[in-house]
Amino acid sequence: MSENVRTYTAEHVDDEEETESSDEELRCPECSGQLATDTEHGETVCVDCGLVVEEDEIDRGPEWRAFDSKEKDNKSRVGAPTTNMMHDKGLSTNIGWQDKDAYGKSLSSRQREKMQRLRTWNERFRTRDSKERNLKQALGEVDRMASALGLPDNVRETASVIYRRALDEDLLPGRSIEGVSTASLYAAARQAGTPRSLDEIAAVSRVEKDEIARTYRYVVRELKLEIQPADPESYVPRFASDLGLSDEAERRARSLLDTAKSQGIHSGKSPVGLAAAAVYAASLLVNEKVTQSEVSDVANISEVTIRNRYHELLEAEDGVALS
Repeated sequence: MSENVRTYTAEHVDDEEETESSDEELRCPECSGQLATDTEHGETVCVDCGLVVEEDEIDRGPEWRAFDSKEKDNKSRVGAPTTNMMHDKGLSTNIGWQDKDAYGKSLSSRQREKMQRLRTWNERFRTRDSKERNLKQALGEVDRMASALGLPDNVRETASVIYRRALDEDLLPGRSIEGVSTASLYAAARQAGTPRSLDEIAAVSRVEKDEIARTYRYVVRELKLEIQPADPESYVPRFASDLGLSDEAERRARSLLDTAKSQGIHSGKSPVGLAAAAVYAASLLVNEKVTQSEVSDVANISEVTIRNRYHELLEAEDGVALS
């Protein structure tokens, strides 16, 4: 019996029939030519013979036209997208604080009192139970700290999701709302590759550094978050930008850190200290001198740490050059 005999199961036959039927649907019934959709006229026509296969298709776009982005924004009737950065995900109403009507005219004193009462009741309805009040306070803290640290929206969104998971899995009893929200932001920044040091986080938080570290370890362990160890190179762009250094200095700092990694010097040392020392060493090598005090202020570490790591990085670089 030949080995090239091909067998078909019922499943294969069904798949072939479905493929053939879908091919027939996409072909012209007259000449088997290719079909194209004309969105302007709402028709499906054959490219080869011009037969109109389908007409009066539903146009799911807007009924208005816009000729520039400003006009498009003015005519758009959609609201803001949902976001995890708000306790109600942005789905509830929000009464503005301006005491003006739709035409920009100031409200009378009686109308202002009425609007203030409406704002009060609106806030009460938005936070109907303790969980929503907890979320509102925590996400406000996350947004405040992220703004102070200059973290982007994707980090805030991730931190909000981490906090929601911690709240759903009942990790908050015995811990402060500020502590868990700070730990969530610290974890989110590291996950996104835009880490901040524990000292920087503690400087904008309302809780102590030890509590942040303890809560962070607990949240990561309980939620099984996958967070890689901080890479010293991830701190270099921010330090170089704050010090006004050139791209060449930044590249040289990365090169110094790569050399240190290849020789295992980075093991067991603070990534912030290594990054600060690399930036300082690179600035000297490219004649863009900055002081150790300036680097210390930007990185929020001591000058002694910079001096120690700076010598280690240069020795490693010299060793590679000599070999």
